[in-house]
Amino acid sequence: MARPLSQLRAFLMDMDGTTYLGHRLLPGAKAFFRVLGRRGTPYLFFTNNSSKDRRLYQEKLRGMGLDVDADQIITSGEATALYLTARTPYRRLYILGTPSLEREFRDAGFTLAESRVDAVVLGFDLTLTYAKLERACALIRGGAPFIATHPDKVCPTERGPIPDCGSMIALITRATGVRPATIVGKPNRPMVAMALKKLGGGIRARDVAIVGDRLYTDMRMGRRAGLTTILVLSGETKREDLERARLRPDYVFESIRELTQALNGKP
Repeated sequence: MARPLSQLRAFLMDMDGTTYLGHRLLPGAKAFFRVLGRRGTPYLFFTNNSSKDRRLYQEKLRGMGLDVDADQIITSGEATALYLTARTPYRRLYILGTPSLEREFRDAGFTLAESRVDAVVLGFDLTLTYAKLERACALIRGGAPFIATHPDKVCPTERGPIPDCGSMIALITRATGVRPATIVGKPNRPMVAMALKKLGGGIRARDVAIVGDRLYTDMRMGRRAGLTTILVLSGETKREDLERARLRPDYVFESIRELTQALNGKP
C-alpha cells in the first residue's frame, strides 16, 4: 500500500521535465518548495543529467527563483566520480562529456587523457563531436572498460526531447559491440545510497519519495529501493506510456502543481 503523502519525511526531486523545462520553471514548482519549507521537510534535487555539475545547477535554479544550496543537488556525474573512486582502480579516464563534467572529474582527482586510459566514461555530452566518438570507440575496442553516467534516452527541453546519454550508449554499443560495464545513475542503487547518506537524521528509504517523469529511471529506482514513487506527466512519460507500462507508480499527477495541491489536501 502506498505511503500517505502526509507521512513522507523527505523528497528526491528530478529536475528536467519535473521541476523545469529548459530554463523555464514548471507551473507549481515554487509553491511546492514553499510547502516543503513551511513543513520543514528536507529535499534533494536528484538528476541523471550529467551535462552540468552541482554548482552550475545551483546557479540555474537560483536564476529561476529557487534558492538552494549546492549540497542539495546530486548529479549522476558526481555519483559516477564517487563510484569510480570507491569501487575501482580507474584513475586515468577518457571522458565524453561537457567541460563541466570534465572539471568535475579533475576536481575529484582523476587524470583526463586520450591514450593509455583505464576507462572511457560517457556522460550527457552536449559538446559531442565525431572525433570524440571515434576516439572513444577506438579505446573501447582496444579493451578500455566502458562506463556511463546514466541511461536516459532523451532529455526533455522547451524545444522537445533531445538525445541523451542512453541514445549515445546505443550508438557506441552498435559501433563497438560493447555494452557499458557499469551505468551509475538512476535507476541504480549508488544514487539512492548517496541521497540517504546526505539526508541523514534517521531517514529511511520508506520515509522518502522520488518525484520524476521517467518510468524506467525515476520510478524503477524508487521501486527497487523501497521509496514512494510519484510520477509526473510533464516530461518524458505520457499518459499512453503509463497505460502500456508494467510498473505502476504509487502516485501519478499531471505535474508538480497537482502534487502540491494533493500535499495541501486539495482534490
